[in-house]
Amino acid sequence: MAKITASVFTSHVPAIGAAIDLGKTEEAYWQPLFKGYEYSKQWMKDNRPDVIFLVYNDHATAFSLEMIPTFAIGTAAEFQPADEGWGPRPVPKVIGHPELASHIAQSVIQQDFDLTIVNKMDVDHGLTVPLSLMCGQPEAWPCPVIPFAVNVVQYPVPSGRRCYNLGRAIRKAVDSFDENLNVHIWGTGGMSHQLQGPRAGLINKEWDNAFLDRLIADPDGLSQVPHIEYVREAGSEGIELVMWLIARGAMDDVNGGSQPPLVKHRFFHVPASNTAVGHLILENQA
Repeated sequence: MAKITASVFTSHVPAIGAAIDLGKTEEAYWQPLFKGYEYSKQWMKDNRPDVIFLVYNDHATAFSLEMIPTFAIGTAAEFQPADEGWGPRPVPKVIGHPELASHIAQSVIQQDFDLTIVNKMDVDHGLTVPLSLMCGQPEAWPCPVIPFAVNVVQYPVPSGRRCYNLGRAIRKAVDSFDENLNVHIWGTGGMSHQLQGPRAGLINKEWDNAFLDRLIADPDGLSQVPHIEYVREAGSEGIELVMWLIARGAMDDVNGGSQPPLVKHRFFHVPASNTAVGHLILENQA
């Protein structure tokens, strides 16, 4: 039986990928940020999963305003890094896990969540930057990855509660897969940031850290926070944080387990290209 053993949460700022690709990680501006992921890289080596289920949002590469699925699961055997206007990032292609992805799609749809099945798509910085932060720049990513794209770009976007419950459905799907797999689920995007308008450059450290506190200790209550609070307190792009609730909803304590997950690492840094960067690693104790 497959099992979700850990969840990883991280921002996916595109400038972080550019700093890595252009060899700027030791520059004074970037060094404190990348230092916060040194533990994570070693943890990843010590706790290598068989599959990563990676929740992110597409930035008008695989999808556009012509078609925006609310939830889309990648079921292909591989996914190429996207050209976001300046050429693809110099990172490995992503190897998928079609069997587990198809099983999750079947199970989750039977639990009354509508998913879009995507058999071919390129993956952008929303997916590749988290992989680079956790895995460095290897010749190949350490394991297969199932991309799961969420619409947090064009309203209406899914509620935090729906994302949280979707995480529970994904957990049930993984538990029912009959191959013995160690699965990590990642929630990416955020934290507070706004890219346009009079409040461009907004960062709210206090709200971000309170979000991390509640994500650890009160995910059910956090899932009920309305969209308007994200926008008001964390900026127009802060709504990306609802994706973290998908990963949190898949953990043991939400699915009948009695013990809360262990906090293995927590990190917060500002700024990174006018964006707050949050990062958390949780492990199930079972």
